[in-house]
Amino acid sequence: MKLLFINGVNLNLTGLREREIYGSSTLEEINREIAAHFKDDECEFFQSNSEGDICEKLQSADCDGVILNAGAYSHYSYAIRDAIASIKIPVVEVHMSNIYAREEFRRKSVLSEVCKGVIVGFGRNAYILAGESFRL
Repeated sequence: MKLLFINGVNLNLTGLREREIYGSSTLEEINREIAAHFKDDECEFFQSNSEGDICEKLQSADCDGVILNAGAYSHYSYAIRDAIASIKIPVVEVHMSNIYAREEFRRKSVLSEVCKGVIVGFGRNAYILAGESFRL
């Protein structure tokens, strides 16, 4: 199985910012844990703070499934939403925090309705749960 893990805006600062929400593991450490969990599969990791780069990565993806944590873009990026809707590869939306227990503006994702599913609130394990969903 080939999985593409995409992380969006500000997730490059994971482990450094808002540790009480996102934990102390860096994105690199989380990616290593994911790769170790899926050691018999092919994992690709991509992070960008640019909405356009995320859209281009989705449109050029060659994999069995995409795990996407778009960060704040989840709440307002119709460009990323349209990129997801335009591809045939299933996408699972991921949030490490429980967005429904946070600020009002974070409780709505414009991406969810074009995704295969959504996993929120399980910290870094949300990525593994999302990846495992492609085995079902």
